[in-house]
Amino acid sequence: MMSRERNLATVPFWIKGLLGIALVMQLIWHQYTPSPRVSIKELTPPPSLEIVKSLSLGDPISTAKVLMLWLQAFDNQSGQFLSNKQLNYQALELWLERILQLDPRAQYPMLAASYQYAHVRDDPKRQRQMLEFVYQQFFADPEHRWMWLAHVAILAKHRLKDLQLALKYAQAITEHATPNMPRWAQEMQIFILEDMGELERAQLVIGGMLTKGNLTDANEIAFLAKKLEELEQKSQTVKQELQK
Repeated sequence: MMSRERNLATVPFWIKGLLGIALVMQLIWHQYTPSPRVSIKELTPPPSLEIVKSLSLGDPISTAKVLMLWLQAFDNQSGQFLSNKQLNYQALELWLERILQLDPRAQYPMLAASYQYAHVRDDPKRQRQMLEFVYQQFFADPEHRWMWLAHVAILAKHRLKDLQLALKYAQAITEHATPNMPRWAQEMQIFILEDMGELERAQLVIGGMLTKGNLTDANEIAFLAKKLEELEQKSQTVKQELQK
């Protein structure tokens, strides 16, 4: 049987020309056609608390968990991962607050605010916004939220280099201390005051702790008494240096 395939040389020249033009046009089309762009959705403020509660069908805690999972997944859109800088932090703060209103004992919103959303590289404004959010939410439940405020106090001191802000947070922990709150958290302000050079104020804080009579642990009392002595000696040395 004879092959029906024609030799390329027998193809008319004008057909070869059309094929060549089509190939060039296709290359040009791919070169200059813009890549498809994925539309990034902006995080918008949440509905009112009344609406969210009505939609929760009497189970606000489960609803709070679902909303938190949704919020955590919001930065993944159509395979693209958004950075924290691309999020609307005003809306983000409102969502975290709404979730806490649905489930006041939830810890994950405070964890996300103090660890995930507070860590925005080269964006102190957003960092401070999340730190302040944790500070404001602390007062609603100091017993169960002190650890998040202690963490942001450390962030303010070491990441933002803002000792005044760190002191503000540490003082709030001390002023709203509960029996179950560890002593180290209540004593954070002592070391921040020392770093600020506020030695006399640090001595007053320790003195107040020792004289109130709330301390029962002998080791803790001995530690504070020793720290008070160290601060007094350091304060005297500073005064002597200034008099020279």
